[in-house]
This record gives sequence, structure tokens and C-alpha cells, in this order.
Amino acid sequence: MNIGVYGAGKWGMAIDFILNHNVSTKIHSRNVRDLDNFVSLEELLKMEYIVISISAQYIHEFLQKNTILPSHKFLIASKGIDLKSSTMLSEIFSKYTSLENLAFLSGASFSSEVVKSKPVALGIFSTNELLAKEFQKALKTDFVKTYISDDIIGAQIAGAYKNVIAIASGISDSMGLGLNARAALVARGLVEMCRFGVEYGARMDTFLGIAGAGDLFLTSSSSLSRNFQLGNELAKGKSIDNALSDVKETAEGANSAFAIREMARKKDIYTPIVDEVCLIIKGKSPKQSLNDLINDKK
Repeated sequence: MNIGVYGAGKWGMAIDFILNHNVSTKIHSRNVRDLDNFVSLEELLKMEYIVISISAQYIHEFLQKNTILPSHKFLIASKGIDLKSSTMLSEIFSKYTSLENLAFLSGASFSSEVVKSKPVALGIFSTNELLAKEFQKALKTDFVKTYISDDIIGAQIAGAYKNVIAIASGISDSMGLGLNARAALVARGLVEMCRFGVEYGARMDTFLGIAGAGDLFLTSSSSLSRNFQLGNELAKGKSIDNALSDVKETAEGANSAFAIREMARKKDIYTPIVDEVCLIIKGKSPKQSLNDLINDKK
């Protein structure tokens, strides 16, 4: 089993590190990297199994510009919702290939710990159990524990939503609101995630597992989280552009926040934390957002 990895950022490299315990890999990114297994995108797309680890906002462009074959099998490690269309990645991919060719990777995982072979649990979500098991076999090591589920909607929503809550948590931390406030924020963020996800057909158990609560707790409580860092910077009064520049890495939560808000409006779903994150990104005072959340009567 040979696997191509598209995306040589920290998470793409961490996945490549795991895979190389079992299989041969090739890797490609938009910026040329000095790696022994680096290949052109054309060569990468000749492979049957491909891991996608690029920003969610670039996936539609990737699919439009390249020929996707019926034989391609994808493991999507990107976490986010497309901002332009306010649609999940499975919806975008389904215009180019069958859902049976898709699996989604999610779970509580910092790349910096993965490349040190520290224990990590990951979920592989696919409507095709055979494909999920193939990727499960490829990811098997003595430090990776994988679980399989067919709830691809829940996996995508959890992966996107937790990043938005992590931004809010970073704002709270930077404001010095304390651990009690963070615990309340994360707990209510999980409730909000569940409320939103169930309306879109996800299963509750996904949000209570490693892709939901696990990843949410991790990204909302550590400065290793890019979205947590982004919240820290926004709380200092920086513009979103300056905050993103200071984080220096892709923080998917900023785009996902507005996409989730648009999806919530379509179904009239109550999402107070997401709404306030969007408003803070647009310039609202974090102190005013805190006051509004505390005095919200719902």
C-alpha cells in the first residue's frame, strides 16, 4: 500500500511520520520542501491512496484544478467548513467522487507530540468500512490507537466547531478570566456543538468521543493550539489580519466560525459562542462579548 500525502505542514508531516512505520509514502505541498519523498502533484495524483492535509479553504480549488479519478481513495485530515459555500468538505468532494472513496481523520492530536511518538487516539470516519479499515491498518503503530465510525457528518462538524471554541478559549485566557470561566466556556461550547451537529444529522456519541470532546478539550486548553493562540491575539485588540500574521500558521477556526454561523442561520440554530467569536473577529470588544454572554437569558 503506497500513500500520497498532499500538504507538508506540521500535521501533514506528522501523518507522514505515522504512515512511514508501515507503508511507503510520497508527499507534496504548494511550497517545495527539501524532503527525500517529495514529489510533484502530478506524480502524487498517480497514487491510489491520498491523504489531504491542506487548509479546508483550498480544497475546492484543488478539486477544480486537478483530475480526480474514480480509483482515488482519500483520507481527509483537513478540519474546517468551506467559507465561500458554507458547506462541509464531504459535500464538496461528493461533486467529484463517490462518498465511498472518502474517509475523514479526526481526534485530539497535536503534531508536535505525534512526531515524538507520544500516544494518540484518532478516529477514522467513513461510510465505507473496508476503506476505513485499510487506512486503519496503514496508521497502525505502537503509539497510535484508531477507532472507526461511519458518522462523517459528526466528524466534520466536530473538527470545525472545536476550532471556533478554541478561539473563544484563547480570548478568555488572554483576558485573565480564570479556569472556572474556561471550564464553563468549553462545557457550553460542547453543548452548542452537539445542538448544531444533531440538527445536521450527526450522532451525539461522536461529540462525546475523541473527535468531539477529546479534540475540543485539547485545543481549548493549550498554547500549542493555533486557534487558541489566535484567540490570545484577538483579545489584545489586534485585527484579524494582524492576529493571523502573528500566529504564523493556518488557524482554521476564523473561517469556520462564519461558515458555521451561516449554516446555523439556515436552520435557526442557537449558537451564541460562535456568534460572539464572529463579532470579535469583526471588531467587537471581547469585554462586551463576555457581558453579553453572561446576560444572555437563553
